[in-house]
Amino acid sequence: MADVPVPVSMEDVARLAGVSTATVSRTLRGLPNVSDETRDRVLQAAASLSYVVSPIASRLASGRTHTVGVIVPYAARWFFGQIVAGAESVLREHGLDLLLYNIGDVAARQRFFGQLPLRRRVDAVLVVAMQFTDPETADLRSLGVPIVAVGHDVPGAGCVRIDDVAAATSAIQHLLGLGHRRIGMISTYADQAMFLPVAHERRRAYLDTLTSAGLPVCDELVMSVPHGLDGGEQAMRRLLTLPDPPTAVFAESDELAFGALSALRRTGRHVSVIGFDDHELSALLDLTTVRQRVFEQGVLAAGMLRRAMTVSDWTPEELLMPTTLVLRASTWPVAVRTASTG
Repeated sequence: MADVPVPVSMEDVARLAGVSTATVSRTLRGLPNVSDETRDRVLQAAASLSYVVSPIASRLASGRTHTVGVIVPYAARWFFGQIVAGAESVLREHGLDLLLYNIGDVAARQRFFGQLPLRRRVDAVLVVAMQFTDPETADLRSLGVPIVAVGHDVPGAGCVRIDDVAAATSAIQHLLGLGHRRIGMISTYADQAMFLPVAHERRRAYLDTLTSAGLPVCDELVMSVPHGLDGGEQAMRRLLTLPDPPTAVFAESDELAFGALSALRRTGRHVSVIGFDDHELSALLDLTTVRQRVFEQGVLAAGMLRRAMTVSDWTPEELLMPTTLVLRASTWPVAVRTASTG
């Protein structure tokens, strides 16, 4: 009968490296306060003995889960998917797993905060573009782990975001600069179930910019529809039925703008359309839009989480990302539109 190999222990590694088992443990878990020379010696000893740390044993010993909880309202939507992909590209590189919670309806949200399944399962939390009630914020903070939010600030948390009001204002000002005075908006504002802050802030920018320009705010020009291409197409069709339809439309997101462009193509009508996000299909459809670097926001948020998890006296940071107005063929001066329609 062949001899059964004796498992290599942490004590064996410590003996070969000439250090304590505590130093071996700190080194192999990537913790600080180990000199470079000692770290190299421990890693060489572990490699020569083919010693591999048991992930389960390491987590039990350290009390850490090496997992980040990610809370999103709609995981399938492009914006949220890009944020998660950006964060994952950083976190997985550091051996951290992601635990995704998709709470896209009232029942799921109530169940999540009723059970708070993140407790004792994560070392940090990433929140993507969600606004919480005071009790919900208190529940998250009761987890006792760092929290970083993307797209909207959460009290007591780090934050990576854009200035939605300023960015949306630049879109409306672009249309005003082209001579448009009857400007519509396609929004998801009426769906308040998930407290999504973007709809509030971009609509506020639309209303305030028109008011500042001395233009009347016409309720009939603001369409609240479900998110997505179907919602955008439905909204544009309704705007086109008005006795005095808009000459230009600001869409809260590029997906809504895509639907609006579809309605215009099907009806043969000419209305300037500007979107928001610079979705990967926006260039293909020649959509003028406000670009925000979505994937990069996820990357930066993950970096912020990493700092929060490794620095004992971490203070929540706020990082404001720039936006850019990207001019393409879907907007034009109002005089051109008037001439083209006779």
